[in-house]
Amino acid sequence: MKSAHLLLTNDDGIYAPGIMTLANTLHASGYHVTVVAPDRERSSVGHALTLNRPIRLWEADRGGYADGIRLFGCDGTPSDCVVLGAETVDTEASFVVSGINRGPNLGDDLTYSGTVSAAMEGLILGKGALAVSLNCTRLEPVHHYATAAEVALEILEWTRENSLPGEVLLNINVPNVERAMIEGFEVTRKGLRTYEGKVTEFRSPQGTLSYWIAGKPEDELAEGTDVCAVAHGRVSITPVHMDMTHFPSIDLLREKGIEKWGIEKRRS
Repeated sequence: MKSAHLLLTNDDGIYAPGIMTLANTLHASGYHVTVVAPDRERSSVGHALTLNRPIRLWEADRGGYADGIRLFGCDGTPSDCVVLGAETVDTEASFVVSGINRGPNLGDDLTYSGTVSAAMEGLILGKGALAVSLNCTRLEPVHHYATAAEVALEILEWTRENSLPGEVLLNINVPNVERAMIEGFEVTRKGLRTYEGKVTEFRSPQGTLSYWIAGKPEDELAEGTDVCAVAHGRVSITPVHMDMTHFPSIDLLREKGIEKWGIEKRRS
């Protein structure tokens, strides 16, 4: 897979340290790297695509990126970046790598995450895909993006000999420690993460009522889950697929007569 074309994006913005560290690491390892990333932070936008206006795409200033990396800014969402990157900038890209996100994408965070959704868009376009996040907070003094970039590189090297099913991406969460302190890799399922105090009400000095959606994460540390693995110093690798169908319920709903329900109600 080395010398393959990789398309990188994120939801923290094109000059976020996570994506720059990732791009420089992969480029130094021999990959052809193209970055198409939002011009500003787009966290928690989910899988949004911009359909109500034109989207701009431009060659960006190099900043902290190494020479040889193709670099484009975009005024759209992370998923917009993947579409434009794969369809217009580098049609040879075989893999989409999204991240490194500042902060984890664990449990039900997946449903909000622009990082994971960008990787999903890669799947839709027929590419391999990884989403990479660092389990850190804004207030921590050190963010070990180099650790997450090295982990991403190791997993990409694994995919050279072990191809993923076409409908599966890997959601990777990395503890915020030096590489030597990682306790290992663990294949996990999505865990349970809820938020305490999700809505905070406050008023401006002029008395305008507003709300802040955030909250403190509360994790159920069940063995085998992503939240548990990262809490114990291990890299969490969760296979995620697009088919959201709950197959056991198909037979249940049919047995309970839901398909006949509308007909009977119409006749009554």
